[in-house]
Amino acid sequence: MCCFFTTVVFLGPRMGVLVWWLLRPLYFQAVFQGFVWPLLGLIFAPWTTLMYLIIAPGGVFGFDWVWLGLAILADLGTYAGGGYGNRDRIREYV
Repeated sequence: MCCFFTTVVFLGPRMGVLVWWLLRPLYFQAVFQGFVWPLLGLIFAPWTTLMYLIIAPGGVFGFDWVWLGLAILADLGTYAGGGYGNRDRIREYV
């Protein structure tokens, strides 16, 4: 079950962004004018990229910043959780 959860966390938002790009490429191009930022977002900050795709067409106002902040926290938590989970494998942390 732990491996399934890890797979969903790592591949879930990336697959969501890729499916969205395949099904609605014009929408994707309207939100992102270039190719570099969505690619970097897909690699390093997939939750934030997915959330930005959801809220960006109407503009980012008011409460939308909270959703973006939660997505950033989810990305940071994904990276920090991996480091915390593997802390016993590093000799200096024991």
